[in-house]
Amino acid sequence: MSFSLHEKEDTIIALATPQGVGAIAVIRLSGKDAIRITNEVFKGKDLEKQDSHTIHFGTIRDGERIIDEVLVSLFIAPKSFTKENVVEISTHGSSYIVNQVIKLLIRHGARPAKPGEFTQRAFLNGQFDLAQAEAVADLIHSDSEASHQAAISQMRGGFSGEISKLRAELIHFASMIELELDFTEEDVEFASRDDLRILVEKLLRVIEQLIASFDLGNVIKNGVPTVIAGKPNAGKSTLLNALLNEEKAIVSDIAGTTRDFIEDEINIGGVIFRFIDTAGLRETTDTIEAIGVSRTQEKMKTASLILYLFDLGDTDMVEINRDINKLENLGVPFLKVANKIDKANPQFINDLKEKHPDTIFISAAQKEHLDLLKNRILELVNLDKFKTGNTIVTNIRHYDSLVKTRQSLLDVLTGLDNHITNDFLAMDIRRSLHYLGEITGEITTDDLLANIFSKFCIGK
Repeated sequence: MSFSLHEKEDTIIALATPQGVGAIAVIRLSGKDAIRITNEVFKGKDLEKQDSHTIHFGTIRDGERIIDEVLVSLFIAPKSFTKENVVEISTHGSSYIVNQVIKLLIRHGARPAKPGEFTQRAFLNGQFDLAQAEAVADLIHSDSEASHQAAISQMRGGFSGEISKLRAELIHFASMIELELDFTEEDVEFASRDDLRILVEKLLRVIEQLIASFDLGNVIKNGVPTVIAGKPNAGKSTLLNALLNEEKAIVSDIAGTTRDFIEDEINIGGVIFRFIDTAGLRETTDTIEAIGVSRTQEKMKTASLILYLFDLGDTDMVEINRDINKLENLGVPFLKVANKIDKANPQFINDLKEKHPDTIFISAAQKEHLDLLKNRILELVNLDKFKTGNTIVTNIRHYDSLVKTRQSLLDVLTGLDNHITNDFLAMDIRRSLHYLGEITGEITTDDLLANIFSKFCIGK
């Protein structure tokens, strides 16, 4: 999705609120002719004579036919989201009215906006950098306190500021080394190699921290895939229903009732967890259930957290130890959850506490100790780093650019160790600057912009 120079001069229009019937709908226009085009169909004050950031009541008319009574909000360039003239028309939320108004404004010179075109214009006009533009989409799709906080921080320039600072420090040395290339015959050194090494090592430490933060950032943005695993009839479906406070899974006394996966989301402490209730962990002769058990193994390998659930009244210590050994070999964090404490032998509970003191004892059916379970689940996500205000990487594109930057900086250090010539050293530094610049949009291509903004909704 690239735009010609002519398209960038167009006035664009789209519905800014969700499709469907509602109390009101907001239609947005942006472009140098946005106010003029709206004024041609608006009966009320002369909009071209009004101040920015004002709201005006009137009617939208097609000739003499009144389509709707509306409120028109004016944002005159450069004091708008796109830094162009922007008009927002609040109509009644009828899809018929919305379509009539949009078609009318298109006839008067507006063009339907492409996905993300309003935000792309804001970026191209210098309202914010590319990382901040991407955060706009993340903010719209945020569905938890943590994802909202991460998107707000990035949109307000927290991550961009960190990257710009790194890039500015490297640019200084790059310019000094480039200058040395102009004085090769004089054998002068404008950039101290020792100082360059100190700087690169400092940048690498920061970049390593940012790269390492992506695991947490990905969890914050996309949720934590959490598998509930255990023998059939251990109470996995009951636990899922208890956590969700609704009946999502079939609950039965017949072992193996859950033949495939039941997945839903729950917000714990501001983080979204994607709970997956699976088929059991036993050997089975039932063909359909066997497929479910096999898929359970695959799900567990890709999970970020496993809740190992077992029935205190139907599991012995040998089975528990065997299952725990299997889970430890997977290398995925897991919690030991003992279910049905209301029906358990007190001596077995004491033995289990002694052998596995980190076991969480619950009754899913009676909803006992579920708060304790939720707290332990949340502890494993380790949000402390996020809550202290550290910069967190949540975008896979940024992560990829940081990994490439790290490799280029490592190449700079290797070059310094091997005393390579300035032209090769400058090449490695320029490559590092290129990858950092891709994050904030200082280095862009039409294909990159098309890929980013095509994922936005129309009207944003």
